[in-house]
Amino acid sequence: MTQQSMSETYTKPLPKIDSLTRPYWDHAKKHELSVQRCTACGDCHFPPGPVCPVCLSDDQEWQVVSGRGTLVSWGKFHKAYWSGFADELPYNVCLVRLEEGPLIVSNFREDGGPPPKVGMEVRAVFDDVTEEVSLVRFTSA
Repeated sequence: MTQQSMSETYTKPLPKIDSLTRPYWDHAKKHELSVQRCTACGDCHFPPGPVCPVCLSDDQEWQVVSGRGTLVSWGKFHKAYWSGFADELPYNVCLVRLEEGPLIVSNFREDGGPPPKVGMEVRAVFDDVTEEVSLVRFTSA
């Protein structure tokens, strides 16, 4: 599928990729989950920022992480706040604590496995939604 046809068929909001987030999206396109890591104090954090939220150092790097974590919370959306979601109602939104520490908000994909349950082990999977954007989802580990 070409970039134009993929973009035309994907009707949900897309991220605004800028210089701060470009490394995250480059990793995601390779189906790698990454978080920002402070080289001064070692804190791993997400979403990215220009400085470390712990020590305020601007010496940040991107680190590929395992993609494994624990489901902290989840909810089922029954209303489409954007028209592109209407055909998928209801859909699951989740909060995952990665093994490396950061929390990440995403979608939970059931993939024929067990339904979401707080405390369950999950793993990252990726959906290629356009030529430039692959979105992380989580499913049961």
